[in-house]
Amino acid sequence: MSEAPAANPVILLFAAIGSPVIGAFAMVGRAAMFAGKTVQRALTPPYYPVKLIEQLLHIGWLSIPVVALTAIFTGAALAQQIYTGGSRFNAQSTVPAVVVIAMVRELGPVLTGLMVAGRVSSAMAAELGTMRVTEQIDAMETLRTDPYRYLIAPRLFASIIAMPILVCLANIIGIFGGYLLSVQRLGFNPANYIDMTWNILESDDIVMSLVKAAVFGFFIALAGCYAGLRTAGGAAGVGRSTTNAVVAAFVLILASNLLVTVAAFG
Repeated sequence: MSEAPAANPVILLFAAIGSPVIGAFAMVGRAAMFAGKTVQRALTPPYYPVKLIEQLLHIGWLSIPVVALTAIFTGAALAQQIYTGGSRFNAQSTVPAVVVIAMVRELGPVLTGLMVAGRVSSAMAAELGTMRVTEQIDAMETLRTDPYRYLIAPRLFASIIAMPILVCLANIIGIFGGYLLSVQRLGFNPANYIDMTWNILESDDIVMSLVKAAVFGFFIALAGCYAGLRTAGGAAGVGRSTTNAVVAAFVLILASNLLVTVAAFG
């Protein structure tokens, strides 16, 4: 009996590389189909305003402490770094301008998105994943209640609404953190600092910040809900879904931040 011919090492190499690549594209396709189905179902009745308010409180109100702490520490550290770096070429006076532009255009939306994603996407994935493995979602479908409209749409709308509000709050607190450190530690005149901050800020900066916030909110809810609904394997599966949701939300936030920035300023 003749032996089977040995596999070509080149073919094995391409197979090893191609398998995860094809898997990644398949996952992106499934996520895109899920996003399209979610948006289509979310825009058609019935609506559940009570669930929307509940999610607004969970996503928006309960995220304020962590967002505020992140923003004030970031703004203060940013002011110190700009002052120290600017002193090398006598540009210490640029601290107010750089702090406000960096916070509003970039750091405020991105850091808020990452902090909220770490808190909210994981919670959504864990909650929906637990409902999936305990067959609560199957029971809901049996009772002719659409889980996309009842569970996902309120989370999606609440995240899109809450994120711009949280980003505005983070921008204000971050700028205040830079102001506080600059006045108390670096010797800036309070009136001059506020005047320069106000003069350098433009409406385009605010619009860009809010657009990024809404996009990040969409991806935060999408990642959490997608991972939660695809949960399988009991408690271990819930843990995997939670981790996948946070990682996916982080990657989507950073990638969409680059795309929006290039589209607006490129």
